[in-house]
Amino acid sequence: MTAQNYMGAIDPNAVAALLEGRHGDPFAILGKHRVGEQSVLRALLPGAMRVDIFDADTGAEIGQAELVHPGGLFAGPMQPVNRYLMRIHWPDAVQETEDPYSFGMLLGELDLHLLAQGTHYDLGRILGATAMTVEGVEGVRFAVWAPNARRVSVVGDFNSWDGRRHPMRLRREAGVWELFVPRLGPGDRYKYEIIAPTGEVLPQKADPVARSSEAAPATASIVVSSRPFAWTDEDWMRRHREHRDLNAPMSIYEVHLASWLRITEEGDRSLNWVELGQRLIPYVQALGFTHIEMLPIMEHPFGGSWGYQPLGLFSPTGRHGTPEDFAYFIDRCHDAGIGVLLDWVPAHFPTDVWGLARFDGTALYEHEDPREGFHRDWNTLIYNLGRNEVKGFLIASALEWLDRFHIDGLRVDAVASMLYRDYSRNAGEWIPNQYGGRENLEAVEFFKHLNSIIRQRAPHALTIAEESTAWPGVTAPVEQGGLGFDFKWNMGWMHDTLDYMQKDPLFRAYHQDQMTFGMVYQYSEHFVLPISHDEVVHGKGSLFGKMPGDDWLKRANLRAYFGFMWAHPGKKLMFMGGELGQMTEWSHDGSLNWDLLDDPGHAGLQRVVADLNHLYVREPALQFGDLDSRGFEWATADDTRNSVIAMLRYAEDRKDAVLAVSSFTSMPRSGYRIGVPFPGRWHVIFNSDAEIYGGSNQGDAEVWAETIPSHGREFSIALTLPPLATVYLKDVTAS
Repeated sequence: MTAQNYMGAIDPNAVAALLEGRHGDPFAILGKHRVGEQSVLRALLPGAMRVDIFDADTGAEIGQAELVHPGGLFAGPMQPVNRYLMRIHWPDAVQETEDPYSFGMLLGELDLHLLAQGTHYDLGRILGATAMTVEGVEGVRFAVWAPNARRVSVVGDFNSWDGRRHPMRLRREAGVWELFVPRLGPGDRYKYEIIAPTGEVLPQKADPVARSSEAAPATASIVVSSRPFAWTDEDWMRRHREHRDLNAPMSIYEVHLASWLRITEEGDRSLNWVELGQRLIPYVQALGFTHIEMLPIMEHPFGGSWGYQPLGLFSPTGRHGTPEDFAYFIDRCHDAGIGVLLDWVPAHFPTDVWGLARFDGTALYEHEDPREGFHRDWNTLIYNLGRNEVKGFLIASALEWLDRFHIDGLRVDAVASMLYRDYSRNAGEWIPNQYGGRENLEAVEFFKHLNSIIRQRAPHALTIAEESTAWPGVTAPVEQGGLGFDFKWNMGWMHDTLDYMQKDPLFRAYHQDQMTFGMVYQYSEHFVLPISHDEVVHGKGSLFGKMPGDDWLKRANLRAYFGFMWAHPGKKLMFMGGELGQMTEWSHDGSLNWDLLDDPGHAGLQRVVADLNHLYVREPALQFGDLDSRGFEWATADDTRNSVIAMLRYAEDRKDAVLAVSSFTSMPRSGYRIGVPFPGRWHVIFNSDAEIYGGSNQGDAEVWAETIPSHGREFSIALTLPPLATVYLKDVTAS
């Protein structure tokens, strides 16, 4: 049989398409085939000199393949064996390997069916690069969803990034391309080369389901080990699965990891995961925060987006180390008793050509129509939530972090932008829903589905919505018609109270409703009170800089404000630097000004935050009313003339109470009478004006309630109110 006869009846045009990287079914040509009575091997190996074929079990030579086309196509006879090896002679090396085209179909029909339905919630096990053993051979199975592509190849260092060498098999029932490449493993870099329906060769694409990625500005995906992480947090995970308590105290330290602390001696670099475990965790623990919330750490191309324009929704950023190091960091957090929340972004993705944008040459993950598919505010693309596979992709991403990495909750970014079709759009720039309305019904269904699946698959996890409108039922259960989130950021409270605090104390009397209005709707949702990163960027200045007066007055205002915030119903969140009295606006390229702690006033502000956190965890009366209106009463909310606001917080049994009184002027007041629910001795358990915090050390240590009616109560106390301060008192007679 001549060399040409080894090609059998294959159409020369098909051979040309294969050699030019345009053939969509490489298994029809490559690998072992029968030509008449003869077994024939065909292999596409551009640049190779000779190919010898060996029995993988005995090592005996069973054939040779010779060059049948100058484009690198080899073909030749071989003896029929169960398994064979190719010994490829390159100009400067000899490579021995199994033939990728000798393996059968890799993905099961059920997996493909669920993927097409959008209900396969373990996509990291199916798509992407999976290190595994197939028929006794170690290697990597690659699989990618690209239903409209003419051809998909996996490329990497292992094939000189040449898309001709490893074209993949299409599983048409789900639009998934697959290929097993022997002798690859963890650490290998790869991408996909895709030919669009138009015949255009697209820029090489990173893997949408990569579990590891090169640190920006590099863009390749990286194969990871399939071995499970060596977790030691079994007790933590079991406790939280068995007892998920929304009433528990939650005080969150929001952090942008890259700019929390930099090592100036080493080129101003950021900390890696191991170093963060050694420095950030003890810091958060000492300050008494119950949770860390990280700005998105999913792989993202542009550091200036702070992670809010991610492309690697399954991949921890390589900026801080490997996925194994990230898991170590989470494990150490749990060991220290700290929960971990991640910001997660299902609203949009960047337009980088090597990412998801027109992934297979069509609008695959995004909408075709820019009126639905383009965010003009951020120049990003919007996920098409009307497509099953896209919904499944996003939900699987959420579960990846909650399940694989033991994350305790997700704060979902930009929820409002997803719920409204006309978000940040003028008339005529958006498409109404099927009923003519502005509500995005697909997004509503997505959130309900997402939260329902998380309850089933990750019952320990919390979901928190950044939702800035009055959309009803954000935290109502799905079965009651709500979106099913556990908590919602109270953006209105944040904006109102910060606006009040920025005013000169002389004029605060006219705006006291800004501090009290939040209680009008406090129990309509489950709220987190956020002082977030968005308030200290883009020319808004630092939290410290927002306060009026000189430096002493600024710190006093902040101490009083923090005292008010921790006494107010709702979970607490503070962006890093707030506890230091950071004087400059946050910069993602810099570091917090840790030298501020050399100043006793700034160190005192940090101590205020720590003491408030510890009080919050210790005092049931400061917790119960977060979600239950029985735990809160105004002691006085209408003393606008003196700018005094007082709250009563109760424990569930109503026998334990804390009175929090805030005075927001610089005038000290003596004999200030206020009604209380119980007689006896009231002890001051916190005074933001205390000397240890850098204050003027005015105020009482304890007072006794008298049978003098005030504010509608039978008993009252007479207080010395320090200037610009919040004071907590507790009834201690019974104890």
